[in-house]
Formats: sequence, structure tokens, C-alpha cells
Amino acid sequence: MKVLVASFAYNEGVKIVETIKRFPSVNERDYDLMVCDDGSTDGSIELLEKCNVKFLRHSFNQGIGRMMKDFFDYAISNCYDVVVILAGNNKDDPLEIPRLLSPIINDGYDFIQGSRYLKGGNFGNMPLYRQVATRFIHPLMMSCISKRKITDSTNGFRAIRVSLLKNEQINYRQDWLDKYELEPYLFYKAIKLGYKIKEVPVTKIYPSKKLGYTKMRPITGWWSIMRPLILLGLGIKK
Repeated sequence: MKVLVASFAYNEGVKIVETIKRFPSVNERDYDLMVCDDGSTDGSIELLEKCNVKFLRHSFNQGIGRMMKDFFDYAISNCYDVVVILAGNNKDDPLEIPRLLSPIINDGYDFIQGSRYLKGGNFGNMPLYRQVATRFIHPLMMSCISKRKITDSTNGFRAIRVSLLKNEQINYRQDWLDKYELEPYLFYKAIKLGYKIKEVPVTKIYPSKKLGYTKMRPITGWWSIMRPLILLGLGIKK
């Protein structure tokens, strides 16, 4: 299968550089690697220009969801079979990508969700409120509205069969999905439409707070990632 892996970044500084360093060399990996930059102005992306990676860039910051939409469009246009998504702030481990790909390539799965909370997974450097939200609140809501037990619904480390993105019932281009809404939207729609889905254990270690361990704001960011569950669960959005 033709696989495209993307690391998403916006003003991640040294973190995106360290993320790319953790990948196997181009001769040791069996997938293409892309950096999706959502309008960074800190010069971090320029430090990667000598690396053997593809680039997809916005001229100004538009939101992670909007960046992801353009990445999906690129993958479809360039005939990729599978896409893998991971963070650009060095909290995901690129060496775990085979865990996500194997069920798709070998077992016919369509959507593989990384889970730090499954046996074999791990997490670190997360404040207590974030542990509560990502381990209990959001997964419980996702499990209730999807009627499927989910352990880690907010983890962005995942692999998706591109044919799923072509399904007209998964309208990922909707304007309301430009921020953090897109990731839970895709997960929910994949479950409800009967795609073959699996969670696999992964590691997620956040960078130190002095480097900026996340850009998600406690109130607006969490509303952005929670509201798809409310709107989809109530049937207000499709």
C-alpha cells in the first residue's frame, strides 16, 4: 500500500525538528513523510528544508482542522491508500507507526486509533485535569453516542484508509470542522458508518511546559473538541 505520514505543526520551534529526527531514514521507512505547516512564523519549518520530507504549507494560521482537510485532499489527489497522522510537538513516537499500519495492511481494518490508555500504551507529563478529560470525560461521551467502548478518543495519533475519506457521508470539508472538531468527527463517523475500527496501544509523552506542551486552551480548545459529540449526538450536524 502507498502510505503518507504527516506531522502537523504551528510554531513548534525545536519540537518539530526533534519530531522529524525521530523518524527512520528515508531508506529505512516504507512510507512518504510530510510536514503540514499551518502558517508558522518562528522559522522552525525552514530548519527542515534539507530533510527528505514533503511539505504542505499555509501562508497563515487557519486551524488544525483546515490543515488536515488540505492534507486529506492531497492524499486523495496523489493516490495514497493510507494516511497516518501524528503531532509535530514531539509527543508521539514515530517508531510506533507500524502498530497503526499493520491492522490496515494485514487485517483489513479501515481506521486505527492510537490509545495511550490501553495495556501496552503509556503517557507522561500531563496535568491532572487533562488526564481526567482525555481518559474519562471525552471517551465516555464518545462511547455513549457511538455505542462502542472507546478508551482514548482525543488521541490524534491514528491511521486511516483513504477510501474512507472518499465516502460522501463523511463530509470532512464542512466549515465548522476547521479547528479541533475534525478529529472526533472523523472517529465518530467511521464508527457509525460501520467501518472496521481498532484501538492499538501507543505512547504519548508531552514536552516540558517551558517548551509549550500544547496549544489547546483549557476552555475554547476543549469546547472545540467536545462540541462535535454534542452536535452529532443530538443530530444537529451530520
